[in-house]
Amino acid sequence: MDKKGRILNGKFNFKAMPDGSLDKTKVVCIYCRCELRYHRSTSSLKYHLLAKHTAEAENLPRQMQTMLDSFQRRRMDNSTTNKLSTAIAKWVATAWRPIDIVEDEGLLEIIRIASNDCTYELPSRATTVAKIHNLYEDEKAKVEETLGQTNTVALTGDYWTFRSNHSYLGITAHYFSPQWELKSHVLTVMETEEQHFADTCAEQFLQVARQWGIEHKVSTLTTHGACNMVAAASQLPVEHMPCIAHSLHRAITVSLQNSPFNSALAKCRKVIGHFNHSPPNALELEQQQIAHFHKKESLTQDVSTKWNSTLEMIKHVLRNQEPLRDALALHPTNVTMPTTAEVEKLKKLETVLEHCRYITELLGGEKFVSCSVVLPALCHLSRVMEVSEYDPAYMVNFKETFKGEMEKHKEKTNIMWLRVATALDPRFKGLKCLSRADRAEVWRLISALLRERQRPAQPEQPATYEPSKKRSALMFASESSSDEEEDYIEKCVERYRAEPTIDIEDCPQKWWSKHEGAHSEMAYLARMYLATPATSIPCERLFSLSGHVFQNKRAALSSQNVKMHVCLSNWVSAK
Repeated sequence: MDKKGRILNGKFNFKAMPDGSLDKTKVVCIYCRCELRYHRSTSSLKYHLLAKHTAEAENLPRQMQTMLDSFQRRRMDNSTTNKLSTAIAKWVATAWRPIDIVEDEGLLEIIRIASNDCTYELPSRATTVAKIHNLYEDEKAKVEETLGQTNTVALTGDYWTFRSNHSYLGITAHYFSPQWELKSHVLTVMETEEQHFADTCAEQFLQVARQWGIEHKVSTLTTHGACNMVAAASQLPVEHMPCIAHSLHRAITVSLQNSPFNSALAKCRKVIGHFNHSPPNALELEQQQIAHFHKKESLTQDVSTKWNSTLEMIKHVLRNQEPLRDALALHPTNVTMPTTAEVEKLKKLETVLEHCRYITELLGGEKFVSCSVVLPALCHLSRVMEVSEYDPAYMVNFKETFKGEMEKHKEKTNIMWLRVATALDPRFKGLKCLSRADRAEVWRLISALLRERQRPAQPEQPATYEPSKKRSALMFASESSSDEEEDYIEKCVERYRAEPTIDIEDCPQKWWSKHEGAHSEMAYLARMYLATPATSIPCERLFSLSGHVFQNKRAALSSQNVKMHVCLSNWVSAK
């Protein structure tokens, strides 16, 4: 820069302001009057000359020409630039970044340093949006292809409301790949403006199934047990699976209401609130944790809508009794620790709630079979909740209330579907969680399902669904079959039952991938029943994912963009 405000051998001038002063953050090309930003670096200016004014660039001094030649050699080729732009678009979509991050100078500087290309420019907002749309269509096509390879699909669905007071419906699909890998994909996160009446909910589920071309493949729909969802499922040609996790934690909530644990739990909440709501108090607790050789950790407050949070609160208080007590003693306060008797109550409650937490996590996975585990898990939980002669009165009351609530919910669940799923899991096909009479009934039902499968396919009729006409394999009219068919079906069932039961830690999917050829008829049923999620937790996870997408800086996202970003994040992470 010379004294007259000229830069790069007079090829650029600082921008002149109306008052005669110079804006030294902007320069103007003397050839095309193009205005460029200037931050004491001439890299972008040299690139402008080379790209737009080649002839003039050749007249620069030899030293500058050598520098320009060096820049030209270090420039990324078009293929690399395009790959980088695609990677940035994918990062923006799946890492929940605002679209204007492509205008961030810090990001530009980082990429220039990493690529050793001082002329690189970030893709524009329009380019990034276009690439995100292309990426969405490409990933959607891959999901459609895998869905086309399966015969049965299980769905989960739920509604929720964003902070913008917009209501959305989330639906996920679950099925086995030809290699018996359990797949899980988001199908939609669509904005809904109508009231969530049963008819409306049923039509929206059908609409999504039609859009993906799976309306004749859906076997089950897993939702929570709200009346509108139960009524909506009854209008669909599928089986309804009430969420077991919702039932389990509803039973816990009811059992703790007006119970002898209330006083101890209230003290825990006050103690944790005392430290969580005051940074100085939190610092004192941290110092006491160090003094007692405890791990530094923040305390968890229980939240009525957060599963297992009561258990986590109890565990944190019990684990930090001494640090909490000493930290409270540093200053006068009305907050008191639970008494010795209340601590004993909390320990007993922790023991039974730990079993509930384990079952929730066991049934809430998406990469492993869960439907067949429900009945064995509930049988285990029933044994845990058996009243013993050593139980104090408050534990007797809790266990009896819990068991009563679980029985109420069990009556509303799809018990026959769960029984068949349990029988088709090689870990539990002994059906030890059922009575002998119920075991015989399950195998008779499986034989009937195989007979139903052996019938000639009926001509496909127009899709006119009515609540009373279920398409499920559990609802069929008995028809006569030949003796040969009966013998074949019985041999299929007996051959499967003769297989040894595998260990509970073994994978049923791996077992079926190895034995599908020997049990092809049973394998068809296994693909249908074992793919069904036992809970609607996959949709609950969508709530959390959508919360990351719908941040304050992205509150203006359209419903279509919300759907696109949530689906992309799920599809890419599922690989």
